[in-house]
Amino acid sequence: MKIQTVSVWVVEVPQIAPIAPYRSHVRSSSTTQSAIVRIDTSDGLTGWGEHNVNFLPDISARRMQAQAAEWLVGRDPLGIVAYHRDCPFETRLKSGIELALWDIRGKAAGLSVADLLGGVIRPRVSLAACMGIQNYQRAGEIAAWCIDQGFSTLKTKAGADMDEDVEMVRGIRDAVGDRLKLRIDPNRSYSLPEAIQLCRRVEQYNLEYIEQPIPAEPLSEAATLRRETNVPLALNESVTGPTSVMQILRENAAGFVLPDTHIAGGIQPCVTIGRLCEAAGIPCIMHCGHDLGPKTAAMLHVAAAGPAYSLANDSTYYGLENDILTVPFKIDAGSIAVPTSPGLGIDVDIDALQRYQLDC
Repeated sequence: MKIQTVSVWVVEVPQIAPIAPYRSHVRSSSTTQSAIVRIDTSDGLTGWGEHNVNFLPDISARRMQAQAAEWLVGRDPLGIVAYHRDCPFETRLKSGIELALWDIRGKAAGLSVADLLGGVIRPRVSLAACMGIQNYQRAGEIAAWCIDQGFSTLKTKAGADMDEDVEMVRGIRDAVGDRLKLRIDPNRSYSLPEAIQLCRRVEQYNLEYIEQPIPAEPLSEAATLRRETNVPLALNESVTGPTSVMQILRENAAGFVLPDTHIAGGIQPCVTIGRLCEAAGIPCIMHCGHDLGPKTAAMLHVAAAGPAYSLANDSTYYGLENDILTVPFKIDAGSIAVPTSPGLGIDVDIDALQRYQLDC
């Protein structure tokens, strides 16, 4: 079997309430952009993948497609280890292609990706509903909505203003008490002294963790933050692959680790990260980059087969206007059933793909 053709689209899908507009300390947005990858093989198998391209300058689907086709056509789609060893692409494109290769590998074997990874240990994967920065009242309203929808966990953006962050957390707790596990993500916006201050101010609100409040480097500051405060610390931007996680573990710099396929390079690195954290007794949470169906499917398979992925995984899927799948995933009681069909277990709706496609 050989790779015959590679296609790449960039799509933009509107978000809906209660997500839109999704505000971080950097920007607000009411759409999500993703690159969708299709690989066709000489045996008639098709694989689908996805990588995040939100907010990146000068995005070109045509350029990504030409680059991918030049290197991939004629290669063995089943050789994923060799692909990681030899692939010259930047990490996002590398990950989108890698998801499509796993999809092909599963279809060739007649097995789901989760089965290829060792088997399903959780047939449903819990989600953490992710929301942007909100004021006191709106944060409480969205938290109550999450409870009504059956979510167990809420993650909020943060980091524009410390007082605003504290009021948002207070609004959630005043509205729903401890019925939701609560995470906040300032996205590296605070210095170490500021992060220590913020953690002390929100300690009374029983956070599950605070995610990456300080810059990714130096890692020693994350270790210091853990020693100086009682709020559990999670790292995401510091997690760029298995090597970075080894360093995090050596320095005891996090209580939780959040990899993402488009940052780590695909499914295989996220599996490796999960195994490292499993050995260290540290939970992993799959991060979300406003994912559409193919990348959500990858998250489900990794979490379904990985013992370390035992907590609710980040998701904004509930806030999409639509998906590009023929049968979008259904969220029920804050979780999604793991696909059981071969490969990623998805089919892409070409009409929807073309409807949301950007000319780039």
